[in-house]
Amino acid sequence: MGFVITTLIFAVVGIIASLLVQLCFSRNTSSSTSLLHLTLVVTAVVCCWMMWAIVYLAQMKPLIVPILSEGE
Repeated sequence: MGFVITTLIFAVVGIIASLLVQLCFSRNTSSSTSLLHLTLVVTAVVCCWMMWAIVYLAQMKPLIVPILSEGE
């Protein structure tokens, strides 16, 4: 459940950030600059989501299982 909710949060943040970039930074610029701004925002959000998803999923099924010693 946490994975889906946080994925939706990242999607909402990406949509809001894209709209803000279009409203604030694309008023007096060409369409290619506007497309570049949008591409940068979308790429940043996707990269942040992928980093979070990899770390989250890696904790569910770790590759190395901890081995406890007798004293612990």
